[in-house]
Amino acid sequence: MKDMPQTVFVVDDDDAVRNSLRMLLKSAGVHAEVCASAQEFLSTYEASHPGCLVLDVRMPGMSGLEMQHELNLRGATIPVIFITGHGDIPMAVEAMQHGAFDFLQKPFRDQELLDRVQRALARDSEYRARLRHTDQIRERLASLSPREREVLDLVTQGKANKMVAGDLGVSQRTVEIHRAHVMQKMEAGSLAELVRMMMAVAP
Repeated sequence: MKDMPQTVFVVDDDDAVRNSLRMLLKSAGVHAEVCASAQEFLSTYEASHPGCLVLDVRMPGMSGLEMQHELNLRGATIPVIFITGHGDIPMAVEAMQHGAFDFLQKPFRDQELLDRVQRALARDSEYRARLRHTDQIRERLASLSPREREVLDLVTQGKANKMVAGDLGVSQRTVEIHRAHVMQKMEAGSLAELVRMMMAVAP
C-alpha cells in the first residue's frame, strides 16, 4: 500500500474538462486518472488507493452528490473536491455537510485547483498514516495475555499498582511484572503514551 502513488481521480462527463484537468495535473507532476461517469469510477475504485477526488456535481445518471453518498456508504475516506457551476452553491454546501473536503466554483484558476488538490492529498496522507498507527496499536493489543489486558485497562484508568492488585486479587509485585510486560509489548515509553494509544483505538 505504501508503494501506491497518490492519484487524483477526475470524474466529469465533459471530455474537454477531463482532458484539460488531466493535462494541468500532469504538468504539476501529479498522477491523474479520469472517468466519464460516477459508475465508471465506482466500478474500479479501491479504498486502499491513496489520493483525492475531483468530482463534478452535475452529471447524467448518478450525480456527484449521489456518488459521494455511495462512497460514504462504502466507508471510503478519499477527500472529495467538488466542481460546481454558479447555481450549484446550495448543493456544494450540502456536499460539505456530508464530508466533502472542498468545492470550487467554475470558472476557477488553475492554481486554485492545484492548491486545493495538494491540500487534499496532504489530508489523505495524514489520515492514512494515522490509520497505520492505530492498526499497529491494535496488533500490539492482540499480543497481550488476558491478564496483561486487564492490567492495561486498569492502569490507563489511572489506578495505582496497589489498587490494581486489590481489584484483581493478586500481589502488587505480580501487577508490576504484568505492567512491565504491557509497556514492553505496547512499545510505550510512559504511562501517558499508553493512555494516548488507548484513546487512539477507542471506539
